[in-house]
Amino acid sequence: MKAKTMKMEVGIVSKEQVKPSSPTPSHLRTFKFSLLDQLILAPYGPVILFYPINNRSNLSNIPKRLELLKKSLSEILTLYYPLAGKIKDDLCIDCNDEGAYFVETQVNVCLSEFLSQPDLLLLHKFLPCELILKESYVGTYVTNIQASVFKCGGIAIGLCIVHKILDGIAFSTFLKAWAKMARGSYEAVSVCPNSDATNLFPTNDLWLRDLSMAVFGSSSKKGKSVTRRFVFHASAIATLKVQATSSCVQHPRHVEVVSAFIWKHAMAASRENNGFQKPSILTHVVNLRRKLEPPLPDYSTGNLLWIAGAQCRGNDELGLQGLVCKIRGGISKINGDFVKKLRGEKRKSMMYESLKEIGGLGSNEEVDCFGFNSWCNFGFYEVDFGWGKPIWISSIGTSDSVFSNLIILNDTRLGDGIEAWITIDEQDMARLECNPELLTFASLDPSPLMVGHSIANL
Repeated sequence: MKAKTMKMEVGIVSKEQVKPSSPTPSHLRTFKFSLLDQLILAPYGPVILFYPINNRSNLSNIPKRLELLKKSLSEILTLYYPLAGKIKDDLCIDCNDEGAYFVETQVNVCLSEFLSQPDLLLLHKFLPCELILKESYVGTYVTNIQASVFKCGGIAIGLCIVHKILDGIAFSTFLKAWAKMARGSYEAVSVCPNSDATNLFPTNDLWLRDLSMAVFGSSSKKGKSVTRRFVFHASAIATLKVQATSSCVQHPRHVEVVSAFIWKHAMAASRENNGFQKPSILTHVVNLRRKLEPPLPDYSTGNLLWIAGAQCRGNDELGLQGLVCKIRGGISKINGDFVKKLRGEKRKSMMYESLKEIGGLGSNEEVDCFGFNSWCNFGFYEVDFGWGKPIWISSIGTSDSVFSNLIILNDTRLGDGIEAWITIDEQDMARLECNPELLTFASLDPSPLMVGHSIANL
């Protein structure tokens, strides 16, 4: 039975607050956000991990698994104490030990039924809270988690953690530390959040948030969005790398070639629907941890990132090689010298000019903006709580009337491919869905059960 035709219901079993196993010291009661935490405007970066039930388990193990999740969460929250607090205001967290909001639900279908052809618009049912806040999120939980148990015993763990406290790298590091704690591997004890970002990029006001809203708010579109998954297997990526190799970029990376390939065809779809080629801008999120001196570890909390941009004007006729060159050039600007300037006396003007260069083109309504965010090599598929690794890591689908073009890139389960979640205008998507070159290199909405080795007992 296909997920798009079945009647899937997710019913709440319980709601509770999972508090830290040890109280947070009083001198750590307030955790201040850094200046860079204002850059990303989305309240949450939702992630859902789907776990099958394996051969050694049965339904009687499920209560133990849920208790293990909560017990290990309580223990890891002692180390990640800001995640057990609530948002005090736009500048800090009240680390009051009220805990993480934890929801248990029951799903009336088997995991294999849902994964056979997952309806991306149903994925929000596996999340513990709404992603778009109707009011200020002051006073809300920093950490929100939902454990959904399928009829077969499979489990989906949906997480909504306030983006201001964890970017993608820090988020994945937290997940892996939590999983280690669940497995009794107390090496996770050595991993804990710090105030590196706040110390390096302090702030007492919200000017970067306001600037970010002005720059990226202009990229919002009206119409109707649609989300589709395009999966690029290892062989297709290898071919794209060969095609993308040039004197400008002699060794293209897998994220670069997939990003350029999607950008190329998204621009073509827009051109076909509008009758002319709009100027286009691509952005990519860049991790700053290794570009700082000295470099910071992955478990440094906060949003230690910046936005790189690449532009393609309406009269540019660039193939894959040219677009990869554009992307490499934009990302390479975010280097050690750039980060030093971000921390310097003229950081405000530096940040303004950097975002103006990216968003200045985007202020024109006749410009297409495509925001890319890569989760590749974050290790989400390595998050094992003691009953095996996840079979699928997902974002969510949307059908909003006001939206931004967004592309999330993630590893496939075996780590050798890329799963691209593309959210764009439905008319442009209709072009992508029947683009023969795109479909030569990517599979459209394949079942996660078919990506990599098949897994029984779902």
